[in-house]
Amino acid sequence: MTQMNITNTRIVTRERDFLGNLHVRCGNIAGFDEGVLRLAGAEDWNGDYLLPGFIELHTDNLEKHLMPRPKVSWPEFPALLAHDAEVAAAGITTVYDALGVGDVDEAALRGKDMSELTRCIDDAEKAGLLRVEHRLHVRCELPAPNAVRLFEPFLNNTRVQLLSLMDHTPGQRQWTNVEQARVYYTGKKGWSDEKFDHVVNESKTLQQQYAKPHREFFVEHARSRSIPLASHDDTTPEHVSEAREAGIAVSEFPTTFEAARAARANALGIVMGAPNVVRGGSHSGNIAAADLARQGLLDVLSSDYVPSSLLSAAFILVDKCGFTVAQAVATISANPARCVGLADRGEIAEGKRADFSRVRLVKGVPSVIAVWRGGKRVA
Repeated sequence: MTQMNITNTRIVTRERDFLGNLHVRCGNIAGFDEGVLRLAGAEDWNGDYLLPGFIELHTDNLEKHLMPRPKVSWPEFPALLAHDAEVAAAGITTVYDALGVGDVDEAALRGKDMSELTRCIDDAEKAGLLRVEHRLHVRCELPAPNAVRLFEPFLNNTRVQLLSLMDHTPGQRQWTNVEQARVYYTGKKGWSDEKFDHVVNESKTLQQQYAKPHREFFVEHARSRSIPLASHDDTTPEHVSEAREAGIAVSEFPTTFEAARAARANALGIVMGAPNVVRGGSHSGNIAAADLARQGLLDVLSSDYVPSSLLSAAFILVDKCGFTVAQAVATISANPARCVGLADRGEIAEGKRADFSRVRLVKGVPSVIAVWRGGKRVA
């Protein structure tokens, strides 16, 4: 569709929300009017919200489709299409598929080669099968001996637009509480207690041997290609200082108030999990995202492992954290766009790409009714 007019809709811009009309021309937003005008041929949205397309910087949802159960692999192409349909239905129009590289367990998904998956994404896009725009966020597990080798399929892949540096060594960062790590790895990954204890015992040795040289490799790779870098699970101000020195611009999931305050002081964008907001706390026993939001220490929400959590969490920020609707919606649109340098999308503004969704509140619960990307309906 080259032309589209929408009337009687609650438009959410970067600054405010109001009833008005939106005009789309040739895949871009041509403009909008405040106040309801009865335009001939316009779609009447009956007061439903018109939100900018959501920008998801970190979702493990594709990995979940690739390995739906521990040690159960799923074919790449159908896994990708199922993931694409799910994120589109959640209102996401630009997704950074988070793919981990490096794992001490070579049977794990993050211990496998991703070459076929990257080919599938390209093939699906060429065939016109993808509803949303897919970029790659490669999550680099620094202490894993195989991290650099498994990164090879991504070395010259222009779809890679974000790298994060991770260290899941039990006893620090996300897993400061080792018993919380035990619950996660024995539950989600199906490890025995004996296997978990063995991994914990050797993890410090691997960290000492590989973390520093791998960190240097990935930082240099990102710098040489102008790829944004993120740190992961910063817990102390020292972690944030280390990130800043490496040129990192985004702090993903800081686990303490101290780390979040340091991230703000160092001008790092602060990303927290939308499921953390919806659940009322962290599944790892770390800081609650809503508590950071109330202190002005949250910039971006990530759906992490539940795509639909973005919209739910944004409206919880309104109901429970004192955000305006515009401020809350910015955490899933304009703010992530700014963090990774996307200037053509992320807000309802003249000249921006016509990525948006129709959202309706039913008993206070927001639901995505329909989604457009580049002026074309995709869900």
